Amino acid sequence: MSDLFDAVDALVASRAVLPPAEERKRLRVAHGLTLDEVAAALQVRRATVSGWESARKPTEPRGPEREAYARLLDRLAELYPVTEEQPAPEPSPDGAESTPPPAPTTEAAAPVPAPAGPGTPKPAPAATPAKETGDRYEHGPLAVVDVIDGTALAYCVGGLVLEVPAKSLATLVEWTLAEAKLGQPKLSGPGKPADPLLVLTEAALERYGLPATLTDEQRLAGRLPENHKAVKGLTRADWKLTKRGFGPWARIYRPAKGGDRQCVQLCVPSWHALDSRHWGYAAQLPPAELARVLGVYASRVMTPRGSTAVTGLELMTALHPPTHAVRDEETGALRQADEKTPGSLGREPVDPAPCEAPDGHPLLADLPRFHIRGPAEKLNEESFDWARPMTDAECTLRHLIGLDVNLAFGAGANGLVVGLGAPTHVKNPVFDPKLPGSWLVDLSHADLSRVRTGKDTWAELDPTLLPSPFTPKGDRPEGPAWYATPTVAYAVELGYEVRPTEAYVRHDNGRYLDGWYHRLRDAYLATMADLGVHADMDPAAFLAAMDGYKDRDPELAIVTTAIKATVKGGIGKLRERPRGEGWRPGRRWRALERPTWRPDIRAAVIARTRVNLHRKIVKHAAYTGQYPIAVNHDCVVYASGGPGPLDLLPYRNGKPLPGGFKLGVNPGLVKHEGTQSVLWGEEIRERFDAPELNLARYIKDGTVVDTDNGE
Repeated sequence: MSDLFDAVDALVASRAVLPPAEERKRLRVAHGLTLDEVAAALQVRRATVSGWESARKPTEPRGPEREAYARLLDRLAELYPVTEEQPAPEPSPDGAESTPPPAPTTEAAAPVPAPAGPGTPKPAPAATPAKETGDRYEHGPLAVVDVIDGTALAYCVGGLVLEVPAKSLATLVEWTLAEAKLGQPKLSGPGKPADPLLVLTEAALERYGLPATLTDEQRLAGRLPENHKAVKGLTRADWKLTKRGFGPWARIYRPAKGGDRQCVQLCVPSWHALDSRHWGYAAQLPPAELARVLGVYASRVMTPRGSTAVTGLELMTALHPPTHAVRDEETGALRQADEKTPGSLGREPVDPAPCEAPDGHPLLADLPRFHIRGPAEKLNEESFDWARPMTDAECTLRHLIGLDVNLAFGAGANGLVVGLGAPTHVKNPVFDPKLPGSWLVDLSHADLSRVRTGKDTWAELDPTLLPSPFTPKGDRPEGPAWYATPTVAYAVELGYEVRPTEAYVRHDNGRYLDGWYHRLRDAYLATMADLGVHADMDPAAFLAAMDGYKDRDPELAIVTTAIKATVKGGIGKLRERPRGEGWRPGRRWRALERPTWRPDIRAAVIARTRVNLHRKIVKHAAYTGQYPIAVNHDCVVYASGGPGPLDLLPYRNGKPLPGGFKLGVNPGLVKHEGTQSVLWGEEIRERFDAPELNLARYIKDGTVVDTDNGE
């Protein structure tokens, strides 16, 4: 009988009467509760609670969540009753308000509180005055512009919604600079504030005369044609576009007058501005949720300036601007200094050393047409791509475990001394590990059979089971080759003699990337902490927290992916290759005109990242006798008797091996990439007839794509 009564109680609770969405939000805010706190208490997603509070079309909770939500609202209603000055709206059968809000006008912008979820609230009448704080960037760094029932709305960070009176693209830019109060303060003393960013939905594109998608021709060109109606309208209003034109990331500006910068950036998700490889499904998010994702990224990294790679490069410049203002001694007016800002790369690009130049660079124009440069002519610092067959002993084990290094390239950049100016060519130099540059040296004698693992400690290793740290493929060098400073320094650390015969060194140097690394590290750790993964966790707690962490807040998980892509992409952009535009080998391409086109810095970061990983591999082998079977970039795979990292890694009294692999969220520490069976590894190697197939590429989920057969 009690079961029947429980069923009846549950049935009644499933139809619990809820107040309208506006009252639900009022009660939550009155008690100081965030959407995240309510979601956690009810064991639902943040976006679900936001949908329950949506003023335009609220969703309704069901089942046990409805009963718990109703109980929460009843308790809050007792604590915060409606006053006479603030009557509660009458509930309607579908839970929405029975009377619509006042019709919007198209005059000056008016801020309106809005939920952070997918709701689309109506703006308040324009007569409602905006909050005057005197803050130039009061409404945050960016806004997502959408059109609802003919009214343009700008969804800002923090749930604020502004009514947008602009009817044309030109007046939208004018409104943004004059009234929207969007932008972001500068990140360094001599730097510049970030320009406001507008993200245009498809409805906004239609309102402002822009296509919802680009044609194949426009997509290949990366922009609209100059004779497009919208582009011509900007030109008539005296607005200009940068050289990349009106594409997915368009910059619209007028020449600065004095210190008054006039520039607005547009982002068009439906033109593939938000690459799904780096931004997940962000382009499909409702406006308010997209504003939240981009806003978190902007506040912790910087306002996006393009792809994550472009933003990563721009962050370097924002933290180390090439110029700074000085006061003219004669006139007293401010002007740009003649010399570069200390610690920056300066305003003018510098050519690399010939060995650092990629194929097709103008420095190599005199080489024979089909000449292939060997290791003694070309610096080849790249990430690991190495694998070997499993030994008989490893085949008796049951599991393959992948370990992935967190923000590996960021950790490689931390504390790294890089060149800031042009290289100096020297013959028969004495190697200096503190001097950044490229060195021609023979490391073929480094066989890894005996290596130094400490100041006075050595280890005997099996070199056939280890990748060489001196080549990306892990092969032992066969003669003289060019190496970046971190690689040669690691050879010395392992106990090998080095005698360079030639070098290109940079006496003007510094730790250019430190601030860049620290900002991205802090952004990553803060976002991971929001997802429940903290830096001070013990190994078991860390592994448990990482299990399904993306499901706790999928929107914040998008931010972590974007931050990681910003690190990798920013380093990659330091050696950007030609991108069409009719380029031919031997001619300059656009990227070469940037001071941040620095292949030597990219090489140094990658070299240090690679030797950092190799150092951990050597320490692990010396201590445990276990060797990797595959290494791919920042992922390393071992055979193990147990299925988890703690079955593989040597922890004693909760402490890891010094200098070896350590579980944790900090950059340079490792996380569990995935576990597959040894049988899985042997089966796919046999299927592809490749005993050295790099299993580190597929260890995450076990999916292997046959690019030849499309399977």
